[in-house]
Amino acid sequence: MNHRVVAALCGLLFAVHNGAGAAEIQELKIPKGAGGIGFLPLLVMEQQKIIEKHAALLGHKTLKVTFVNIGGPAVVNDALLSGAAQVVAAGPPAFLLTWDRTRESTQITGVAAMTSLPMYLNTTNPNIKALRDITEKDKMAVTAVKVSIPSIIMQMAARKEFGDKEVFRYDRYTVGLPHPDGVAAMLSGISEINLHFTSPPFVARELKDTRVSTNMSTDDVMGGSTTFTMLYTTKKFRDENPLTYKAIVRAVKEATEYINRDKRGAAQVYFDSIGGKGETIEEIMTTLSDPKNVITMVPQNTFKYAQFMHEIGSLKNRPASWKDLFFSEVHDLPGN
Repeated sequence: MNHRVVAALCGLLFAVHNGAGAAEIQELKIPKGAGGIGFLPLLVMEQQKIIEKHAALLGHKTLKVTFVNIGGPAVVNDALLSGAAQVVAAGPPAFLLTWDRTRESTQITGVAAMTSLPMYLNTTNPNIKALRDITEKDKMAVTAVKVSIPSIIMQMAARKEFGDKEVFRYDRYTVGLPHPDGVAAMLSGISEINLHFTSPPFVARELKDTRVSTNMSTDDVMGGSTTFTMLYTTKKFRDENPLTYKAIVRAVKEATEYINRDKRGAAQVYFDSIGGKGETIEEIMTTLSDPKNVITMVPQNTFKYAQFMHEIGSLKNRPASWKDLFFSEVHDLPGN
């Protein structure tokens, strides 16, 4: 072979190697979510620039990662569908609705779970001992009406107690608010909101008020540990950005391992993210040390959500298993 041809080929190979990330997305946008411990892996990834690190190791050395300060299931779904964000985090119900509606288009699919932890229904109304005690005078803060974890949990509870015709019985009592706003509204005493279906650490913050009591948890209805937050994206993004996608999966794994290995360090990350207000480091440590609050990539009870939502008509498509809901990178995990 002509030495000039050899030189040209070597030059081409060098250029391809050094420009491995050139065709990939240059700025990755990820919403931080609705707040709370459930989104801690994102906060760790942001503070420690873990996605950027893994992208660089894979050859994409120019990736900029922007964590956008928005949250709530409906909001992040809109961001993903509009292209304003490429990867988002929310609970399984919000994900399942977009998964179902995009089977013939963008094919939104799960990347990995992030956390499994219960949500709790708190109230300042002493007359409410169970869901059936809620009246037209009561309003409940949830992160999103109809599509949030609490909304689906209450639909499950309503069907079990009152039958199929009453499955949406409690929807009319709900108001969509991010967790911090829900806390403020219920504790203010001047808002119509006197119930809040919320997650750690907001539960503990509310229970400091002697007016507040807890009526139920999502674990009561689901019968055990359940995915609370998960990451998802479009098939197109994954296909067109293989290095970036691989970096995201590796970053979730590293953030998960860091939180489980160094709870105090993780508590500091969360404390810094809330500006040192709301909870102390020790209170956050207590939340992270609660065995019910698990930081894990393993999907738990996601298929149970899908089955229920399909049965009541919220989902047109029924997955055959939890693996239909997630990309193959996590299929080796013991999910359900």
